[in-house]
Amino acid sequence: MKWQQLITDIYMRIAREYEQVLDGLTIDDLDHIPAPECNSIGWLAWHLTRSQDRCNQALTQQEQIWIKDKWHARFNRPADPTDSGFGHSSDDVALFKSPEVEVLIGYHRAVTESSKNYVQNELTESELDRDLNNPKLSRMPIVSTRLIAVINDNLQHVGQMAYLRGLLKGKGWLGR
Repeated sequence: MKWQQLITDIYMRIAREYEQVLDGLTIDDLDHIPAPECNSIGWLAWHLTRSQDRCNQALTQQEQIWIKDKWHARFNRPADPTDSGFGHSSDDVALFKSPEVEVLIGYHRAVTESSKNYVQNELTESELDRDLNNPKLSRMPIVSTRLIAVINDNLQHVGQMAYLRGLLKGKGWLGR
């Protein structure tokens, strides 16, 4: 297996888990906040995908799918490339209103496809060491650290989504 396939497989595993967590949930389920200062499943699903989309933009210098394909309109949110949930307060999270599950999944599929395309067609070994030359990414100055950070973030958030679904639906919702 080539290392690019390994990275692609990680993105695909995240996508499968993401869709399994969301399967059959209602808007009320998505927007349920289990306790003050907590995130909802819908907000986490949106934030996870927005983070990946922003990462892709930072790596490819292409317009975010959020704006290019007008996903922001389907989420009833502004066409703001920085609106990804990073720095959101508990009040911001509580004000977030999820779209239908199909919209969350559609946006995530589009972003995952973009990630796969980048990894399989543009990411080379020398590209992994490329300096992003972006002061906003000073903690993740090169491509490899940025990829690792977004994959780590996505894995944590899909796990949080699954945990919250378990709180809502009880054991056995995943059939495992």
